Amino acid sequence: MRVIISGGGTGGHIYPGIAIADALKKQSAEHEILFVGAQGKMEMDYVPAAGYRIIGLPIRGIRRRFKEMLKNIVVPFRVLASLWKARSIIKAVSPDVVIGTGGYASFPMVYMAASMHIPVVLQEQNAYPGIVNKLLAKYANKICVAYEHMDKYFPTNKIVLTGNPVREFLMKEEASHEASCQFFGLSPDAPIVLILGGSQGAGMITKCILDAIHLFAENGIQVLLSTGKAYFEKIDSHLFKENPLHFRVLPYIERMDLALAAASIVVSRAGAIAIAEIGVAQKPAIFIPSPHVAADHQMKNILPLVDKEAAMLVKDQEVSEKLIPTILSLVNDTKRQETLIKNLTQYVKPNAAAAIVNTIENLV
Repeated sequence: MRVIISGGGTGGHIYPGIAIADALKKQSAEHEILFVGAQGKMEMDYVPAAGYRIIGLPIRGIRRRFKEMLKNIVVPFRVLASLWKARSIIKAVSPDVVIGTGGYASFPMVYMAASMHIPVVLQEQNAYPGIVNKLLAKYANKICVAYEHMDKYFPTNKIVLTGNPVREFLMKEEASHEASCQFFGLSPDAPIVLILGGSQGAGMITKCILDAIHLFAENGIQVLLSTGKAYFEKIDSHLFKENPLHFRVLPYIERMDLALAAASIVVSRAGAIAIAEIGVAQKPAIFIPSPHVAADHQMKNILPLVDKEAAMLVKDQEVSEKLIPTILSLVNDTKRQETLIKNLTQYVKPNAAAAIVNTIENLV
């Protein structure tokens, strides 16, 4: 098949596309896959790093901050330019199917594909769908979802419950705990807390962890902290020079498979793909939903899991007060860790990418 995958803006829209591409290539190396994203956004780096070709559109999202409202004047012109470029791409590639993984970057390609009678599959990661996928739902042939009861938002006859796809390299069990710890310069004999602030980083979480260096040291706990590039540049490296604690700070973790294999527990934003990846890795987790996402969808992602004792929740406004005590408590409570792993593993669908590929093939 000739396949176009469109979406981006955040890791939550990019990684599902890469996972679907990996599953397609695993099914047949003959499939031809092209990604389409937004010029200048993170997908333009992450997709080529995963081994796939990508074309950028001049599309931009609507600015919601008052100070940036004037920049929205050019949005309609960018949309029109992106639609025209999407049409040219479709005519050049003649795809058998177009897959939209969400975010404003997916709109021009999916809309134009539908108008040109190309089969369309949407992949919605969240319990509460994004505005773009809600707008595009009427043009889609199939909509692959990760949560139940999505018929509140999408036509029932289009919904396929597949779960969220996880990148292929995270599904492999090649790395041992010891080798993974060695990769990051950590000891396999002491607990490791993996802190993930999402693809954009999280300043409040990073500050809270850095302020508690001495507490982690006193409790014999190691930390592997991913800050996001913007926050990494602001960190004072002298904080760690005289501290005996194994404390690793990185702007971005490329080998997430090794990071998850090394971790005893994980602290993460509650993006749908982060939840799926942590679940596949079978790690107990504390989730901190971001308050900055549209419609508070990260909170909607995690509440069903908290109700099922599959995850722990610390609200963003409670981070400074509750995060460190919650981490220390979970590190020392192996019974609670076992309960969280058992319940989260039951919730996650490890074969989601294969199920999405099956849906695509049946449609085509």
